[in-house]
Amino acid sequence: MGVQSIQKNRTLTVASLFSGIGGIELGMKTAGHHTELQCEILEPAREILRCRFPESRLHSDVTRLKSLPTVEMVTAGFPCQDLSQAGRTKGITGEQSSLIDHMFDLVRKKRAKPEWLLIENVPFMLQLDRGRGMQHLTSQIQALGYNWAYRTVDARSFGLPQRRRRVIILASRSQDPRQVLLSDEACEPPAIDRKKGAVGFYWTEGNTGLGLTEDGVPTLKGGSGLGIPSPPAIWLRDRGAIGTPDIRDAERLQGFPVNWTLQAMNSTNRIGIRWKLIGNAVSVPVARWIGRNLHKTKPYDESHDEPMEVNTKWSNAGWCVDGKTYHSFVSEWPKRCSYRSLASFLKYPLMPLSEKATAGFYYRIQKSSLRRPNGFDRALESHLSAICEDTVTAR
Repeated sequence: MGVQSIQKNRTLTVASLFSGIGGIELGMKTAGHHTELQCEILEPAREILRCRFPESRLHSDVTRLKSLPTVEMVTAGFPCQDLSQAGRTKGITGEQSSLIDHMFDLVRKKRAKPEWLLIENVPFMLQLDRGRGMQHLTSQIQALGYNWAYRTVDARSFGLPQRRRRVIILASRSQDPRQVLLSDEACEPPAIDRKKGAVGFYWTEGNTGLGLTEDGVPTLKGGSGLGIPSPPAIWLRDRGAIGTPDIRDAERLQGFPVNWTLQAMNSTNRIGIRWKLIGNAVSVPVARWIGRNLHKTKPYDESHDEPMEVNTKWSNAGWCVDGKTYHSFVSEWPKRCSYRSLASFLKYPLMPLSEKATAGFYYRIQKSSLRRPNGFDRALESHLSAICEDTVTAR
């Protein structure tokens, strides 16, 4: 199969499976593409999709979807619970992550197969179970007759102060996916001394990890170490404040407009569902970057790539075109967008971390040997003392 040149400035039609709150679709829309079908099982998420994408047909269950419309791209940010380090780690055959096979079945049924497949998930699947999940995905893609490329991408590359790494797999029947996914390379910027800025961390952890992120928040996620959808905490060094971001800033940290998820409250009064949906979403700027590159590509230089042997470890990027499979050594930073510090990015006041949450977190890290920034423990002590005083005064 010889790859062809990508047709530039062409609007693609898209079918989205595991749509969530529409991160891929919003990114594609702002890049000039059109989503015709969305499929999402959670009713709060469907409330959002009905409001935000009224022109798109909405289906509720991928296991009951009989067929795909005739579209040029199928996307799937499929469930990561069985593939993530924080999840169940049952692998690609787990009850949730194995749902991706329904996408392959639907594509297989089409006589006129879509030109493009776009899949997104967590980077831990590259190493979980010796990379068998990634092997399963790429084998299925190749069996359908597609070339593929994959790349681990950090959302900070697009100017968002969130350390969010995700694996993007892009496949094409007749074109070169490397020109879309691998040809942009900005390289990770040199380390910057941000010791005076804000620090993000997981207050739900403290025994084995903290997720400490200088001048950013760790990955927003749908679950937590305590088994509940919870925002990370932020320590604003210059103000001595410790709290969690406003839900509207969480939406912005994923690239969504403010109050994008407000409609989720129509079917539940629990704010936690909004945190869960935001944490499980695909970062909008990442999808927009891919969508724009589908319009305008540039050649990919494979001269430094190395053949990928059978049963080898999966690197952070790679590709298979015309049956040749190679490791790629591109970085996780395809772009170098203007980066805003976390403190200046936040538009809304922090919600002070509660006495119970602070005390529990402080107790856990005191019993651990985890490294933390200078002044971190002292800041926690001061915050705990202040919030206890406020509680006594309120009584």
